[in-house]
Amino acid sequence: MPEGPSVRKFQLLTSPFVGQVVAKVGGSSRKINVNELNALRLQDSQVHGKNLYLAFVAAEGPLGPTAEGTVLQKEAAAVACSAVPGGPERVCAPHAQDGELQELQHSGSEAPDAAEGPGNWLRFHFGLFGSVRANEFSRANRANKRGDWKDPVPRLILHFESGGFLVFYNCRMHWCSSPRADPTSDILSMEFHRGQALDALRAPNPICYTLLDQRYFSGLGNIIKNEILYLAKIHPLTRGSLLALSDRERLLDCAIQFSSDWLHRKLRGQGLHLHIYQRQQCPLGHPVMKGAFGPSGGLKRLTWWCPQCQPEVLPGDGDPSPVT
Repeated sequence: MPEGPSVRKFQLLTSPFVGQVVAKVGGSSRKINVNELNALRLQDSQVHGKNLYLAFVAAEGPLGPTAEGTVLQKEAAAVACSAVPGGPERVCAPHAQDGELQELQHSGSEAPDAAEGPGNWLRFHFGLFGSVRANEFSRANRANKRGDWKDPVPRLILHFESGGFLVFYNCRMHWCSSPRADPTSDILSMEFHRGQALDALRAPNPICYTLLDQRYFSGLGNIIKNEILYLAKIHPLTRGSLLALSDRERLLDCAIQFSSDWLHRKLRGQGLHLHIYQRQQCPLGHPVMKGAFGPSGGLKRLTWWCPQCQPEVLPGDGDPSPVT
């Protein structure tokens, strides 16, 4: 499913439509009555971790984003401007390869919104190959298992009075009264709390479990997890309590830098350079191992690591734990 950098880009695609009125709707979603969006005004667009939130009000309602939305718009503008010095950035549609190609759709690690039920915020959580398109539809780039060349079916289409439109694919939607927002845990937020993240990395669990805990690393997904563990030279099953502070700091630096670089590359329309994810060899030519790791009773996520570049850290008086 799309990770933080992808959803940040989705938010950039929706932000030019803030303030506009929905003229026509479509889509295959059965979770919401899409016709309820007719004649509403898109008031705000926010992103929190892996979730996108759109606020709608009556067309005669007040204009302008919320205070928090203004902060997020400034963050988006700063990212876009830094991506290409000296000029505005063109926002392009996402590429299919950015999805987690061998992962099952799962969102169990996502806590529910603080306020469930009716409201004026529509929450989007994207599944495998989920995406947002602005003023264009996604087209099939390969035949399906039956040999048919069928274009993806949108879950929601919003046509605006300006003539533009937004298309949402492979996502779950529901109404809520407000976004579940904790910018201190969002790895791409200016309010990300470094000390809180370092404390979380001290947990006695395998470090690959902690990195996917959205309570502390909102927006960090399986691709980022694999890549930053390789860049920091840390074995995925190493327990956080065994890592020195310098190791945790290096890992956190890699998480922030890799996520930011990924977003910048997306804004430039460039593909992601992967070091270890779905690779058979690491950049140094060593054979890569693959396993499915996760907490007991939870989802097992595919993990790639290089045993030579990422040696496992074990307790001084303990026996080596098996790696499968």
